[in-house]
Formats: sequence, C-alpha cells, structure tokens
Amino acid sequence: MSDRVTSALEMIERQIKELDTIVKQGTEDLNTVAATERMAKWKIRTVPLIAEHVGPNEAKRFADTQSGPSFTNDLLEELTDDAEVYRNCLVSLAAEVKKRNNG
Repeated sequence: MSDRVTSALEMIERQIKELDTIVKQGTEDLNTVAATERMAKWKIRTVPLIAEHVGPNEAKRFADTQSGPSFTNDLLEELTDDAEVYRNCLVSLAAEVKKRNNG
C-alpha cells in the first residue's frame, strides 16, 4: 500500500474516532445541542482533510452529505443518526480508497 493510501486511511480512521468521541460525550453529558455544534465543526474540518488526502470530488460529496429528516423529537437519536450517516460515508470512502489501490 502506498504512503498516500495509508495516510488517507489513517486520516479517515482518525475522523471516525473523533466523531465517535463527539457522540459519546454528547450522550454522557446529555447535551445534544453542544454535541451537534461540535459535529458541525468536525464536519467543516473534515472536508479539507478529505480533499487533501483523497480528492476534491470526494470532499464535495462528503460536504454535501446530509442526514434525512427526523420525526422522533428525540435529540439524542437525531445526533446518533447524523453521526451514523457521516460514519457510513467515511467507511465507504475508506473502502473506495482501498479498492482504487488494489484495482
């Protein structure tokens, strides 16, 4: 695996861990508003990292990622749902990076 691919995969893994930490802290604090704000800042920081390590098209795709509407009125569930959307996007991106390297 090239250094560029390894670096991209490490960055993706770090961003997933940061996301998990934000959700965990929001769950423990029961402060979903602060956690949602931290997640928005995390997403803003993540976009240029994806552009640098993977490419601008992938960064734009991540930036455009939105969770669907929620009808539960449960802020904690909405937080975890949003995090899951971003996590799935990053996991798919990692798989795409690996596939490109092996392809």
